[in-house]
Amino acid sequence: MNDFDEEISFLGDWGRYQVLIFFLLSASIIPNGLNALSIIFLAAIPEHRCLVPDSANLSEAWRNVSIPLQDGQESRCRRYRLETLSNYSALGLLPGVDVNVTGIQQEPCMDGWTYSKSVYQTTIVTEWDIVCENDWKGPLTTSLFFVGILLGSFISGQLSDSFGRKKILFMTLAIQTGFCFIQAFSTSWEMFAILFIIVGIGEISNYVTAFILGCEILGKSARIVFSTLGICIFFAIGYMMLPLFAYFIRDWRTLLLALSVPGLLLLPLWWIIPESPQWLISQGRFQEAEDIIRKAAKINRVTAPPVIFKASEMDDLTEKQKKRYTILDMVKTFNIRIISLLVIFLWCNMAIGYYGISLYTPNLNGDPFLNCFLMAVIEVPSYVISWLLLKYVARRYSMCGILLLGGAVLLFIQIVPSDLYTLSNVLVIMGKFCVTAAFSMAYVYTAELYPTVIRNTGIGVGSVSARVGSIISPYFVYLGTYNYLLPYILMGCLTVASGIMALFFPETFGKALPESLEQMQNIRG
Repeated sequence: MNDFDEEISFLGDWGRYQVLIFFLLSASIIPNGLNALSIIFLAAIPEHRCLVPDSANLSEAWRNVSIPLQDGQESRCRRYRLETLSNYSALGLLPGVDVNVTGIQQEPCMDGWTYSKSVYQTTIVTEWDIVCENDWKGPLTTSLFFVGILLGSFISGQLSDSFGRKKILFMTLAIQTGFCFIQAFSTSWEMFAILFIIVGIGEISNYVTAFILGCEILGKSARIVFSTLGICIFFAIGYMMLPLFAYFIRDWRTLLLALSVPGLLLLPLWWIIPESPQWLISQGRFQEAEDIIRKAAKINRVTAPPVIFKASEMDDLTEKQKKRYTILDMVKTFNIRIISLLVIFLWCNMAIGYYGISLYTPNLNGDPFLNCFLMAVIEVPSYVISWLLLKYVARRYSMCGILLLGGAVLLFIQIVPSDLYTLSNVLVIMGKFCVTAAFSMAYVYTAELYPTVIRNTGIGVGSVSARVGSIISPYFVYLGTYNYLLPYILMGCLTVASGIMALFFPETFGKALPESLEQMQNIRG
């Protein structure tokens, strides 16, 4: 078969049909932006201290000193032994006058905790006391969501290849929406975490399938903009909506119900978005593919040729599809092995940086809702910059430069005086801007590095590496409980290392894409 784009070139690049598909498929990504980082608010940790029950029979003076001080602040996980305090209170002794409070034995929060409601009414942390000795459940919850995304990365491509892009797109959108709704009725942390895995599976499967469907339906010009700006910016729109939802809804169960609404509103798109003509052709369903193209021609008000896909060309397509390549071809030669290792390193580090910075947002100074909104807004110019760099600048130098800049600003945070909160926040936002741009560019750069026969496999390996990085990222955030600056130092070092590694990749800007393994460019150095 001749080039598919040539066969449908009579449709034009940006007709009414392409614009319609562009925006509808991009809109299907909005729920992904809402759910990808919802854990920021669902598992937010309010100010808390040990609960001192009324049954302790303490005087006001002893109740006021029942919590020991740690670094000048009330301890979150310890209290003075209540039995001892109660005895002193019953005897009429006064703390600090008759009794040295610091000499009293301490005990854990045996009656639970009391949480501040100044910012959040409820979160899963306050619901199931995910603090102190149970605080390990916080990062694990987030990691399990990313485990779901990892599982979805493995199965989404195979499912859409077997059952069709459209069916899997709406099935996974329904899974993401439905299980997000069911999560709101979780009766335990374990139930919430298991459902979160399923939401993660639907999240990435929906994203990948929408990406593939758009690339196969749209023409060359629209395809490039769709893959670099369309779905990315609509993801950012969903991300920007998240803090707005969370600002007005401070209860985690109600917030989850609200987050499931956009997905429900998008399900009727089933009757508008078509199946991929290229997938239909690969399944031998040529008449259905031709019907879709003729409908597109009618929408674009152009005349379709009498015969769009010729039978003889279909036979050629079938013959070409018989040759199969596997992941083993990515280690076939020394050159491909090294490039693949560099791709794995790069994608994993960028995911750690992107999700680490995003998840650490509640620890920034200032309003958490505003900080999250700014982190989302900065992604829009970041995607635009990445598109411009891909269009006009050499790949190696643009990737290297933007990663080095991102890593440098994250490392500079540690030398900013503690009272300059705004400057620290600006540096974090700049770091997010750079890592996001690099992450967006990596999809195109990786696709250009690998030959056609293993290009999808190469992108898949990179994507899986990113999922591994995202699973690790919550534990980088967790380190912030021990040292506020430690996550930024580690993420800054990894980002700088990634920038240096980018210089070892072959340059692909302005060069023809390799078709076979033998045509791959050699690594540098």
